[in-house]
Order: sequence, then C-alpha cells, then structure tokens
Amino acid sequence: MADVFSEFITTLKEKLNIVDVISSYISLEKRGTNYWACCPFHHEKTPSFSVSEPDQFYHCFGCGESGDIIKFVREMENIDFMDAVKLLAERAKLPMPQSNYDNQKTVEQKRKRDTLLKILNDTAHFYLDNLNSGKADEHIEYILKRQIPSNVVRTFGLGASLDFTSLPAYLLSKGYNKQDMLDSGVINSVNGRLVDSQGGRLIFPIINAMGEVIAFGGRALKKVDFGKYKNTKDTLVFNKSKTLYNINLLKKLKTTQTIREVIMVEGYMDTLSLYQAGFKNVVASMGTSLTQDQARLIKRYTDNVLISYDGDAAGQHANLRGLEILKNEGLNVKVVPLVDDLDPDDVIKQLGAEGYQSCLDRAMPLIDFKLHSLKKQYDITKSEEKRKFVAEALKVIKTASSATEQEDLLKALRDVSGITYESLKRDLNSSPNEEKAEPQSPSVRKDNATVSERASRYIIAAYLFGAKFASEVPITSIDFSNDVHSIIAKYIQSKQLMEERIQPAELFEFFEEGSEEYNELCLILDYSDGDRFNSEVAEKYFYDCIKRLKTDKIDGQIARLKALIEKEKDSAARLKMAETMQQLIQAKRKI
Repeated sequence: MADVFSEFITTLKEKLNIVDVISSYISLEKRGTNYWACCPFHHEKTPSFSVSEPDQFYHCFGCGESGDIIKFVREMENIDFMDAVKLLAERAKLPMPQSNYDNQKTVEQKRKRDTLLKILNDTAHFYLDNLNSGKADEHIEYILKRQIPSNVVRTFGLGASLDFTSLPAYLLSKGYNKQDMLDSGVINSVNGRLVDSQGGRLIFPIINAMGEVIAFGGRALKKVDFGKYKNTKDTLVFNKSKTLYNINLLKKLKTTQTIREVIMVEGYMDTLSLYQAGFKNVVASMGTSLTQDQARLIKRYTDNVLISYDGDAAGQHANLRGLEILKNEGLNVKVVPLVDDLDPDDVIKQLGAEGYQSCLDRAMPLIDFKLHSLKKQYDITKSEEKRKFVAEALKVIKTASSATEQEDLLKALRDVSGITYESLKRDLNSSPNEEKAEPQSPSVRKDNATVSERASRYIIAAYLFGAKFASEVPITSIDFSNDVHSIIAKYIQSKQLMEERIQPAELFEFFEEGSEEYNELCLILDYSDGDRFNSEVAEKYFYDCIKRLKTDKIDGQIARLKALIEKEKDSAARLKMAETMQQLIQAKRKI
C-alpha cells in the first residue's frame, strides 16, 4: 500500500512544476538557470531564495530553508503533509489514491483532525440553525442594532448559541465522544458537566484559508464581568497566533483581483463593517498581539498592510512591537489615523465608506506613526520633557532608510519642537550609528563545521549539481566519514549505475524534517549556486577536498596506531604496528 502512495507522490511531483506553484505565492525572477525572490520565510532586502526548475527544489542561501514542492505548500499554507498533498493533487487534477498508506500514528492524528473538523462544521450549522429558529430574539436584535445586513450575516456564517446545554446534547446525539468534543474547543467541562463554551453568545465562525471552520468567536449579549468577546481555546486545528479572521474570503478575493493592500483591524465587527462597506481586503487579528506567523500569512497576499485599530489604540496604546514584526517580515506598514475613541465600525456608520476611505488616504508610514505615538508620551511644553522627546525622536529618525526620509522627518520634528533644523541635524549625525545588516547574497552559511566537513560537503555538492570534473572521479573511491554524506553518496552511486538523472529534490524524502541530518542536507544545498562548479579554481578545490579527506583518514589511522603502540606490552607487536604506521606515513606523502 505504501508503494501505491509513493508512486502517487512521484506522479504528483512530475505533473506539477515547482516554479509554477511557488510563483502562485511569491514573485519569482529568472536569473541564469534558477529563479530568485526575497525569501518568504525570513525578512531580507536582497533576494537569496532560489528555485531550481531542473532539480525541482528551493533553497534560501540566507536562512537555509530548503525543500520540495510539498514542503513549500505545507509551510506557506501552515498545513500538514497530507493536506499539502491533497491541495497539490487538486491543483494537478489527480485523484488521491484510496489506500492505507499512513503509519499508525499518522492515521490516528488524521482521524483526530478530521473528527474535530466535523465537530466544528456541525457546530457551525447548529449555531446557524439557532439564529434562524425564531428563538434567537436577542441575537437578531443585536445584529439589527449593529446594522449588519442579512447578506453579510450569511457570508460570514453568523450564528447563535441559545444556552449552555443544547450544543453538547446535539453533538452527543451525532455520535461524537466526550473527549473529541472537549478537544474541539466548542465544549467545556464544568463540575463534570458538558457545557457550550460560547453559551448564550452571538457566534462568529473562524474559517481558515482552506475554507474549514477551525474555531469560533463569541460576543456576549449581556453585560459580563469578563471579556465581551471570547475565542475558542487553541486546539489541534486552531492556533490563534497563526490565524487571521476573514483569511478565507481574502484568499477568495485574490483569485479575482490583485490585492494591493490588506487592511488589518482588531475584531469581528470591524471586519464585517468594512466588508459590507466595500472594503473586502480586510482581516482581523482577533485582539491578539501580531505575530510572525500572521505576518507571513498576510505576505502571501500582499506586501502592503494598513493598520486600522481603534482611534485610541492606534494612537496611545498601539502595539509597536507587533507592527515591527510586520515590518521585519518585509511588509510595508502604514497606520490609519482615526478620530479619537472611534473604531473602524464607528467611522463607517458615522462617516460612511467615503469617510473611511479618507482615513485610509491619510495612512502614515510606520516611522511617522512612531514619532506620532512618541509625542503623546511627553508634555513638550516643559523643557525637560521636550528634550527627552527630541532625543527619542532622533533615535527613531536614525532608522530611516534614506537621507531624503531623514530630512523630511527632521523638518517635521523641527516644526513640533521649535528647535532649528541645523541643530537637530548635528545631533542626529553625532549620535552613534546602529549596526545595519549587510545585504544577503548566495553564500555558504557559517557553522561549527571543520575544514574536513566542509570539504566533504563540497564534494557531495559537486556530484549532486553536475560538476564536469566530478564525473571523472568514481564516487565509490571516496570515503565519507559523515553518515549523511555517505547516504547521499550511495544515492548518487545508484543513479549513476542505473544511468538516471540525479534529482536533489528526492533527498528530502531520506531524512526527517528538522533533524540534524536534514539540516546537514540544507547546508550542502548552500553549494547549489550553479557558478560554484564552472571554473578551474573550482576544479582545483574539488581535488584539494578529496586530498583532505584522504589525508584525514590516514591521520586518524595513525593516531589510533599511536594509542595502541603506547598500550602494547609485546615488543614484536609494537614493531609490527610501527611498520604499519610508517607505511601510512609514506602513503600520506604520496597523496
């Protein structure tokens, strides 16, 4: 059965081109034989993410991320192996094989995930039926009060929890067991009784990019001592820090148009209000601090983000660290200024879509927002406070990406502080420079490897990536002390014997992802830049590396003999070992 699935994976990879798949997520530019882009897995200004079309794998020379077409989709969609295969199979229009190819652990995990998704889907329909049952008067009243049109209610799948007990009873009647219900997050256990975790609330289904209901948000309709809004707990299928509300509709929008920018709001109601007003490029962080995973999720759709939090939040209480995370992932971040104490929902209701659009038009770059936020922390009518403000503001301005931007910001600071431009400029130039990261370019990353280990990597890479001089040396003549290198050498040898093309992408199936062996493979792929093997210098280095491995092997044998000679009591045996050691020394000289 496993062979059936292996054959399917091979067919799937043959039918799909990794360049086509990756270019549907990020923009690739062809340079030489490979395609290049800024890495989607870490922030960089100089493209070091390379995609090899002939070899069907990707590798980042900056952070070391490597993989095949399946791993890329897994990482970008934040899904497991099987879901990535399913997604690619749909793209290739290949039916999934009906076979039991999973091991026991994978089977159980898949069963668990599928069961939780079924519970969540059934729960969403249960809540929806409640809303339309004629028994949800409070919920309907709240929807009308917040002016949510019926088409938006349907689009977002809003529902109603009427009490704490009917949902558990319904799910039990569907045949679900208690533990799966609890693990789904929709049910809690209180004093041994099963209760609806969103009891009595207006329900907002949280749907992932795959269109699956993975959690729920609930809005209390009565005054409560705890939060008005409550999210489902983290589960096997839901991690709040890796999720954005409305990402499913944003993905759908991308199929019909280019998304120039994404509007980031805090909550459900802001999302619904903007969506109904025509701003469909909106997602919500659901009240959490922004995370790297959320930033990467946004980057699949656009490079531009407009932060549109509540008026006070975007001013005095904004999470600058969260905004920095977005910036560090290579996103262009602007902050939308709103009227104090208003949220986007209020702006839409009071000023309409045109009024909100005018707010978007005034969105300020992140660095300007930092200064705007900084000013609110000081009373600049007092000399001491003003000096502190100016000192902090200069630190911010120092981080500007160009002299032009620095000049513009200095003029703004001059107008606010009343200090002359010349004085501010002198203070800026006299402040210590922040260390700036050098632009990344394809290079071999540094680690604690010995000279011999690096030599071994280069030899393996020369065979993997078709260096002409490597074809003149049988790989069987080289002894590799590193287990990973030995495994790859055997793979290369098998391909040579069968006269088949070496395909580096196949190596990702040999080692467990995240293991030391897998990481060693990624370090070897740092040598995949084609120009490394096209010169006389490269050829000389290749043979020098082979000499290094041979001399190291002999040095090891000599060291072991020395240790044995020191321990040996029998003089005849010592003499024989000394003769062997002399032969090794002579062999080393001949290399």
